[in-house]
Amino acid sequence: MNTMPVVEAHQLCKRYGATVALDHADLAVLPGQTHALVGRNGAGKSTLVSVLTGLDGPDSGTVRFGGEPAPKASDRDAWRARVACVYQKSTIIPELSVAENLFLNRQETRAGLLRWPAVRRAATDLLDRWSVDVDVRRPAGELSVEQRQFVEIARSLSFGARFVILDEPTAQLDGAAITRLFEHIAELQRQGVTFLFISHHLQEVYDICDTVTVYRDARHVLTSPVADLPHADLVAAMTAEDTGSAIEARITTARRDAPPVLRVRELNLEPAYADVSFDIAPGEIVGLAGSGGSGKTEVAETVVGLRKAGSGTVRIGDRRPRPGDVPAALAAGVGFVPEDRHHQGFVPEMSIADNATMSVMDRLGPGIFVKSDKRDRLARTMITRLEVKTPGPELPVSALSGGNQQKVVMARALAGDPRLLVLITPTAGVDVRSKEFLLGKVAEIAGAGAAVLIASDELDDLRLCDRVLVMIHGRLATELHAGWQDRDVVAAMEGVDLDV
Repeated sequence: MNTMPVVEAHQLCKRYGATVALDHADLAVLPGQTHALVGRNGAGKSTLVSVLTGLDGPDSGTVRFGGEPAPKASDRDAWRARVACVYQKSTIIPELSVAENLFLNRQETRAGLLRWPAVRRAATDLLDRWSVDVDVRRPAGELSVEQRQFVEIARSLSFGARFVILDEPTAQLDGAAITRLFEHIAELQRQGVTFLFISHHLQEVYDICDTVTVYRDARHVLTSPVADLPHADLVAAMTAEDTGSAIEARITTARRDAPPVLRVRELNLEPAYADVSFDIAPGEIVGLAGSGGSGKTEVAETVVGLRKAGSGTVRIGDRRPRPGDVPAALAAGVGFVPEDRHHQGFVPEMSIADNATMSVMDRLGPGIFVKSDKRDRLARTMITRLEVKTPGPELPVSALSGGNQQKVVMARALAGDPRLLVLITPTAGVDVRSKEFLLGKVAEIAGAGAAVLIASDELDDLRLCDRVLVMIHGRLATELHAGWQDRDVVAAMEGVDLDV
């Protein structure tokens, strides 16, 4: 039996400025395995994948394939012959046919002309070899997510690689498609293909993987046969908890005897989520948790009008905003902090005053005109309220630090005194002090009677919550009340039973 690792990473270190992305990290994957790599966000998984695929080089440490040193970074053909990665976001070009995608820039030619019959024949042979049942003449844009993944795996194998990294492969699949994917992985494994399987759903690790490696805080924590590792021990390795202590509960301000501020009923938006229903009372903070592909972000964006559900209803107080209409949601009393402040949260070259008051310009009239003195007074009030460090409201937001930029985004959300505040990963990319300040403001808003929805997989964001609703594969799976432990939330998001 060959025990030489297909890939071996030894003592990898990688920094991006002040951020330590890998800290003397190790990994060894044996031939024919499906080897799981798990860890919380920021654990170092993505950086490791970048190093293993040659897209980024380590500051120190080594990578070896089959005992041989990794190729030079410039030799992309050599990398493709050793390792391939099928990412959560498809790299298939939808406008091209399946055959064109499989042999892009590698098509057979004669006298400078493409030989399409030969390309289609080669594509058919490739898919037949790796048991992929797809018509090679079909436009790739018509394929299902599952079919695109199978095509990407076959394309990867066509370069000669027999080591494939699957990055969150089930995030956009339903239960039946996941079962078919796992059957396909098992068949390829029998044919000598080795997989590194990255997933936020730990039950899938037990369903498909032989060995699991855990990363935490940019370091390798453990590697173990899956069969020898109880669920609770795996979660403990990810969270650095043994038994875990209950978090200190926030003194709730929820008024559950009052009519709900937010009522969500039977929301459906294929393929993102299905049959989602919940209420939020005045003064209540509810968390919507889940890993990538869980649907939590899409639900929150539907509530604020960024997405239009296929069916179901959203009521804010006594109003039912028109679906998919952000101004209607704002008029109903919604304040919103989006997931990506750089692309959704502010206009970089506009002033703090313009950004902070953008959601209430109709109040700064008359008519369609904005009175600059009125705008600046409100902006200064919000700057003081959010403690934005700036010489004045005229400064462009691009000149601020990340934490202060996020405070401006929060200021815009609060400028209209919302009855419902919706936040998506509200403390992403900010320093610890800014995080504490922002979450303190959220608690303050709830204390004044607003309802709050926080969609996040960050435990610090969720600690404020009176309840945490956990989503898996687009459906509400678990409800946790204040007093939960970190491992309870992580296990719920990963879909595992700690008692097994």
